[in-house]
Amino acid sequence: MHKTSAWPLALIYSALIVFASLFPFDGWRAQGIDPLVFLLAPLPPPYWTGFDIATNVVGYAPLGFLLVLALLRSGWPRGAVLLATLAGGLLSLAMEFLQIYLPRRVPSNLDLLLNAGGALLGALTAALLERLGAIDRWSDFKGRWFVPDASGAIVLLALWPLALLFPAAVPFGLGQVLERLEAALTDVLADTPFLEWLPVRETALDPLSPSGELLCVMLGLLAPCLLGYCVIRSVGRRALLAFMVVAVGTTLTALSSALSWGPVHAWEWMGPPARVGVWAALAVAVLLLALPRRACAAVLLVALVWHLALLNQAPTSAYFAQTLQIWEQGRFIRFYGLGQWLGWLWPYATLLYVLLRVSRKEGSP
Repeated sequence: MHKTSAWPLALIYSALIVFASLFPFDGWRAQGIDPLVFLLAPLPPPYWTGFDIATNVVGYAPLGFLLVLALLRSGWPRGAVLLATLAGGLLSLAMEFLQIYLPRRVPSNLDLLLNAGGALLGALTAALLERLGAIDRWSDFKGRWFVPDASGAIVLLALWPLALLFPAAVPFGLGQVLERLEAALTDVLADTPFLEWLPVRETALDPLSPSGELLCVMLGLLAPCLLGYCVIRSVGRRALLAFMVVAVGTTLTALSSALSWGPVHAWEWMGPPARVGVWAALAVAVLLLALPRRACAAVLLVALVWHLALLNQAPTSAYFAQTLQIWEQGRFIRFYGLGQWLGWLWPYATLLYVLLRVSRKEGSP
């Protein structure tokens, strides 16, 4: 048995599937639909597209892959593929059944079959890689690069690129939730005496200045670098991670911009403040290469708090609101909840992880 980050990744991915399947979570009501109606409906259904088929297969493949990987690394080699496929199929069945009560979602036996097939495809891929020795090579790689208790940081680093896919008002500005949180609380407490308890700002939030945007970009890119520094063993590997973070971060931010506004506008976010912020983040990351791991965690705490304070003292723009409307419509609705919640929660989850790490005694597991 080995410590593995596959279990937490599988649980997180399952939660994201639940969110994507049931979003937007409103209008719950009994519609008088017998579950057997969609389970025994003729195949194929009257309305389907190639995009639907691809997303249903691809959406569940990572779940099957992660479950088999987790089972294998936990010492359960027998029946791992069958168990992972069964788990994926049961999760899909539960989601299709719950969609009966959501007027905006349509349960489908084709979706159920494709989801189970995707889970099987991912499970077989993981089993094949294990047979070829790729999983053992990953374990050797992980042992050379990372300290033994690095699973939490690896999970967060793996989720960071996905969080960037949802459009942000400021490049790399994850965690900007204050305005939406205030609006949500106002809606929940409307027509109750508790509404008066909410603090009311006397003045509107001021937009970020160019220097403020530069700082947010720098801190947003520096955060995953420092997170990696907390668990990576050598200076050279830290340097490679820093360059990878900058390359992956800028590429996925450009992809998000292209999905939102079109390929022609993929790099329009890279104005002078963002450009200088990216180079500043890389320069600071290089300067901190030799910092001890515990000191890196402390600096990361400061960077995260500073970053979140700057972002949440600034409003989102009207253009950003228009972008969100585009993402909430059409095909993007399938991924809206996933990227949005990752973008909102990633810095706070990282903050909690680093707090727990700093609070440990030196040398504790």
